[in-house]
Amino acid sequence: MFNKTSPFLFLVFLYFFCNFPLSAETDEYGTHGFAMSGDVKIHYVTSGSGPLVVMIHGFPDYWYSWRHQMPELAKHFKVVAIDLPGYNKSSQPSGVENYQLQKIAADVKAVLKHFNEEQAIIVGHDWGGAVAWQFAMQYPDAVTRLVILNLPHPWAMRRELATNPTQAQNSQYARDFQQPGAHKALTAEGLANWVKDDDARRRYVTAFKRSSFEAMLNYYKANYPRPPYKLQQNDPIKVKCPVLMIHGLGDVYLLADGLNGTWNWLEKPLTLVTVPNAKHFVHHDQPEFVTETMLRWLNPVEKLSP
Repeated sequence: MFNKTSPFLFLVFLYFFCNFPLSAETDEYGTHGFAMSGDVKIHYVTSGSGPLVVMIHGFPDYWYSWRHQMPELAKHFKVVAIDLPGYNKSSQPSGVENYQLQKIAADVKAVLKHFNEEQAIIVGHDWGGAVAWQFAMQYPDAVTRLVILNLPHPWAMRRELATNPTQAQNSQYARDFQQPGAHKALTAEGLANWVKDDDARRRYVTAFKRSSFEAMLNYYKANYPRPPYKLQQNDPIKVKCPVLMIHGLGDVYLLADGLNGTWNWLEKPLTLVTVPNAKHFVHHDQPEFVTETMLRWLNPVEKLSP
């Protein structure tokens, strides 16, 4: 029954059994998995089929940020909500340089490659919006459409910090985050205190306990402008795809004045939607409106019709 090759075959079977689970983890939002960007592991949750939509959260958040949008979008698209490096189940590389926007954009590009796609619709909120802007400039041919929630264009953000005293004053939190050891003052419970729903807040606390607070603040250290604030002297690479911006007007961290002039850095039409009864987390404050706005703008019926 056994021969001299049996022990070898058994070891091969054992290796694959231990390293490749028979079924991926799933929950009510989709299937969990990982994409590799070099040595960095990017955790994602995916559901649906059709054109690829990559959704990128901000601070302090994780993939679950998109729970209100994913089910409806998944009726028309293949939705992939990721954990940024440093957050939840994604890798937590050490070193501020690993959180530069150019590097994180390359990590997102690896997600497209993981799903064998050359192009995607990119959606981002807050720091996820900054990554999305960077991705669209760094990989212009890889983005079919860009959706930005509560994050001005990087050139506009620098302009506002340099010329708008209220924006500079309201950005004190970012300067605090840039200080050495600032992450030591953070707690999972404190970072989740903006979440209104009790059950969701518990999930956030669990995710943040798995995260790296130092990595979270490395996004600020690597990318957020530092005083003295100056206007950007060079012109950016223009974004080639159509852009939808949705902005909660109650955001005290990223003021709506930063939306002005965005059209100067785009080649295609800009659709700007402001939401009076929403703050920084616009997709949580007005989830149905945000989802409906995205679906109308993406027009999946027209795009998917033969």
